[in-house]
Amino acid sequence: MFFEGSEKKLEVVIKTGNASLRSRGRPFWESMVSAANAEILSILSNEHCDAYLLSESSLFVWDDRFLMLTCGTTTLVNSALLFIEDIGLNEVDFLIYQRKNEYHSQLQKSSIDEDLKRLRSCLPMRAYQLGYLDSHHHYLAHFNNPYEPKIADHTSELLMYHIEGDVADYLRAENQTCEGIRARLDLERLLPGFELNDFVFSPCGYSVNALRGTDYATIHITPEQNSSYVSFESNLDLGGEYSFILDGLLEILKPHSWDTVGFNCEPRVSKANQAHFVERCDLMLNCGYKVQFTHRKAKNETLLPILSL
Repeated sequence: MFFEGSEKKLEVVIKTGNASLRSRGRPFWESMVSAANAEILSILSNEHCDAYLLSESSLFVWDDRFLMLTCGTTTLVNSALLFIEDIGLNEVDFLIYQRKNEYHSQLQKSSIDEDLKRLRSCLPMRAYQLGYLDSHHHYLAHFNNPYEPKIADHTSELLMYHIEGDVADYLRAENQTCEGIRARLDLERLLPGFELNDFVFSPCGYSVNALRGTDYATIHITPEQNSSYVSFESNLDLGGEYSFILDGLLEILKPHSWDTVGFNCEPRVSKANQAHFVERCDLMLNCGYKVQFTHRKAKNETLLPILSL
């Protein structure tokens, strides 16, 4: 049994003056999700956001932007191109496309080079690689267009690899429940006041979307023994008041290694979980975001560079 947990990520902001993206309704977003070879399972909404739980990760839609995460062998680049064709490039203010290297890249429908080639066929892109090719690494590409993020527009990511311990064993066992996973992940404490929408996959795997006012968070777990992958993402300040979330997840899931990625913020991990700090990279994008990337591992590893593609 193998499922590729490593994710692709697309975020797009449209220019002021366009109709709300939320007003496009579920049929439009179903077509966007279908283009990536995924399905909508359920939706959680509040006055600020529609959070769609997908068969492969999540989709968040606000009035002026959307964020889409997909895993498995999905073709997220198709969704990006579909949206640009629909709204028109002149109405796109910001676009970023990320892709985590896969455990079995030969099973993917496309390579990162092919994705970049298709994106560059319709808009100018700048692209970077964070990390060595023979280790966990990330690709990040953005619309090469001047953009000024709003104040407090920041995003934090925590990506964990090879989890172990009692909670990991439960996540791989039979007959897991949403209630059982929520309790073991201590989500009531880690995400206080959030409304949750979650799903347990068969034979294993877990996804949850969370909303609280303008705040969002999402967790995706692929717990397979030899290829486990967990992602957490939020717009909470994980370098300050909410840094306890990262410490809590690391303590609960006990990964062998992990990455943090911050956009205009510095996710802070105070509990090292018996891991060695390997490297930190800082990158200033000309689209207005400062990206901080860190890698930590239980064993020593050589330093990670940033390479321009």
